[in-house]
Amino acid sequence: MRAVAAELGATTGLLTHYFPSKRDLVGYALDLLERRTDSRPRRAAGEGLSALRAVLFDVLPLTSEDAASNRIWVSSWDTALAEPSLSADYAGKYARSRDKLRDLVAAAQKLGELPAGDPARIAAGAQAFILGLVVQALFDPAAFPANRQIELLDDYLDTVTKL
Repeated sequence: MRAVAAELGATTGLLTHYFPSKRDLVGYALDLLERRTDSRPRRAAGEGLSALRAVLFDVLPLTSEDAASNRIWVSSWDTALAEPSLSADYAGKYARSRDKLRDLVAAAQKLGELPAGDPARIAAGAQAFILGLVVQALFDPAAFPANRQIELLDDYLDTVTKL
């Protein structure tokens, strides 16, 4: 709280007037981040596999702004894991994300672009892959520049199409 207050050029007392605890401040920051993420322009995509690729592509930290947003999100995990209500909130967000991915997988299967299989399982794998890639790119941006992230996503999707 002191570091945030100092960054704002304010007193800790002023900050705690608006955010009584670190959890309140983190919650506000994450709500703001989620609203910004939800309102940003998305890549145009058709149906099926291209739509799935576009959604996964939008998660990657391909720009400095995307990296900053992902860094905030990933750094909030420790707080969410320690706070049961935040943990439940995060679990719900990830479940909704998997549901969206599941629907995109099912659409790609219907178009014959992905092989038959449990779309929920494929979606869970896609989510795990993309979140793992985000973490690697945040910790080692030199090894995972934007073009490499895109190549790895395309390699992953190519593998999934051959299951």
